[in-house]
Amino acid sequence: MTTPLLQDKVVIVTGAGRGIGRGIAMMAAANGAKVVVNDLGGSEDGSGADSSPADEVVEQIKAMGGEAIASYASVTDWDAAHEIVDVAVNYFGRIDCVVNNAGNLRDAIFHKMTEKDFDSVINVHLKGTFNVSRAAATHFRAQTSGCFVNMTSTSGLIGNFGQANYSAAKLGIVGLSKSMALDMGRFRVRSNCIAPFAWSRLIGTIPTNTDEEKARVAKIQQMTPEKIAPLAIALCSDAASEVSGQIFGVRNNEIFLFSQNRPIRFAHTQEGWTADSVLDRVIPAFKSDFFSLERSGDVFSWDPM
Repeated sequence: MTTPLLQDKVVIVTGAGRGIGRGIAMMAAANGAKVVVNDLGGSEDGSGADSSPADEVVEQIKAMGGEAIASYASVTDWDAAHEIVDVAVNYFGRIDCVVNNAGNLRDAIFHKMTEKDFDSVINVHLKGTFNVSRAAATHFRAQTSGCFVNMTSTSGLIGNFGQANYSAAKLGIVGLSKSMALDMGRFRVRSNCIAPFAWSRLIGTIPTNTDEEKARVAKIQQMTPEKIAPLAIALCSDAASEVSGQIFGVRNNEIFLFSQNRPIRFAHTQEGWTADSVLDRVIPAFKSDFFSLERSGDVFSWDPM
């Protein structure tokens, strides 16, 4: 009999009460992991709290013969994030993988976005990823092993309307993940990103006022949250021990590897540049390689497969 991919590993999944996080937690348990199901139980904008989503996932895991424990701590708080990791260590004896999935949305066109809108999203996504990862890093260093899987988004990698806060947080997570991979690699600790395409409550408010909008939503609804879990589980497994510092995407049955920022054009002058010479020489030379202002729908122009 084949040994399950995550046999006896202890996995924390934040935002695991619903959607993508729930799918990852369930599949981790099905692959032999002991799971800390962390979920504050807040609404889409991050407000409020409810223990029932995490409790329900724990009960479902136990019903199928797995091991799990709930955590309701907020990833936005430094001490609470450490408590999430403490739950794993105290209850299961160790921590092997952290899936940073907790999220919220407070969309607004940029000139109408409030400080509260910005801070709330940054605190959950970017600071939350840092808080929980930093809490786990001490244990990973001591045991010279560990794995981070961090959720980014094409809203940050490519762009989107009305999501300056979300885009900033998600692109920040890419930089954070790469730094974690570089700094922790000497301790055999890996860190990768996934940009998920999936229908969830966080995007369930997309308008459906026109036939075009209805068709778009119908396509997105094909991409169920459970489609993200196989890649996340694979990255958590020892079989992916050589994979670190990468950015992946999942869209229905498609998996992508994203490029990362590197110089693509070069200009030099012996005399040094002036503003006028930059405008006269550099901008015209580079113009054909400028990137358009695109959204993920412009880049991923074909139907999900």
